[in-house]
Amino acid sequence: MENETKGMLLGLLGVSAFGLTLPITKIIVPYLDPIFIGLGRAVLASFVAASLLLVTRQRLPSRQQIPQLMVVVLGVIVGFPVFSSWAMQHVPASHGGVVLGILPLATAIVGVFIGHERPSIAFWLVSIMGSALVIAYALIQGAGEFNIADLALLAAVLLAALGYAVGAKLTKDMGGWQVICWALVLSFPFIIIPAIKTAPQSLAGFSTEGYLSFLYLALVSQLFAFFVWYKGLALGGIARVSQAQLIQPFITLFASALFLGEVIDAATLVFVVLIVASVWLGKMMPIRRKGE
Repeated sequence: MENETKGMLLGLLGVSAFGLTLPITKIIVPYLDPIFIGLGRAVLASFVAASLLLVTRQRLPSRQQIPQLMVVVLGVIVGFPVFSSWAMQHVPASHGGVVLGILPLATAIVGVFIGHERPSIAFWLVSIMGSALVIAYALIQGAGEFNIADLALLAAVLLAALGYAVGAKLTKDMGGWQVICWALVLSFPFIIIPAIKTAPQSLAGFSTEGYLSFLYLALVSQLFAFFVWYKGLALGGIARVSQAQLIQPFITLFASALFLGEVIDAATLVFVVLIVASVWLGKMMPIRRKGE
């Protein structure tokens, strides 16, 4: 199996896990501060990450790698979780899932600058088309304007794209699971205090479903899903594999209906189908990588 195909398959596996993040976040938003949801899950994940690094006796990151790991921290450990959790207080998870469809284009753009990839004009046209559909959807849902939650989701997109692309670049030297584990360990001194300050004083009324949801966010969304996601980006190329994220709205919509009982209207389904179609078009467009 070619590296590009392996990368796409691993990317799809990671996207499938990430696609449940917003609906599961929505479940616990009524009970927990969004900052605690975003940072508290990382605190829990950092303990598991540190254990894995110790048991496998991994080398410490180099001085050159630490600044890049801190970019990963900013993007996928602090920025995306906090902004997306806050947005889930104000919009349905299904709405957020579609808006996040712009993430592949943002990741591809960052990949061009740091990954030395050169997508073709056709690739950019298809990516822009898919992203334009996402923007159109947000405007239609917002009665012709972006609301504050959409702006938070866009901030989450930009930060996640940065964290994805830099993490994928580091994966080639460190390994995908090592990147996210070291990023979590490095983030701990910075996130533990705000996580404690925003932690709930009481968990009365917090159901078993709530505990399981938080565990999913900590161990899957914040940790294990990144193992396959970063490996996929490194193998198949940032620009190419990032397009797999356009499948994510489908997964989020299905999970929103299943877990939250959200009603998915016809317009939303049409937009999702059109956005997903752009994934397959984008996959066929040529992308040159460094050395080719």
